[in-house]
Amino acid sequence: MLQSTVHYGIHFGLPLVVAILFYRKFWLKAYGIMILGMLIDLDHLLANPIFDPNRCSINFHPLHSYYAIAVYFILLIPKKTRIIGLGLVIHIMADIADCSLM
Repeated sequence: MLQSTVHYGIHFGLPLVVAILFYRKFWLKAYGIMILGMLIDLDHLLANPIFDPNRCSINFHPLHSYYAIAVYFILLIPKKTRIIGLGLVIHIMADIADCSLM
């Protein structure tokens, strides 16, 4: 229960806080873009089983690999891709929290 509360709290709550604090004029658009970062979970469809509550996603799924994570951090640098990068990095933070709570 604690694990899923932390996981989904980071997935949905942290982007909302970031959007309101740093993108106040267009917070809803920024929040929506960051929430789209959850699309990287589509790579779970490549795993067997698709969902395993005891599996750490980090470096297991292709879009959760260390190489992909490096790209997500690089997306934080240009202003044009920063919100997308924030959504992806926050997603990875949620998954890392999952791994450490196992």
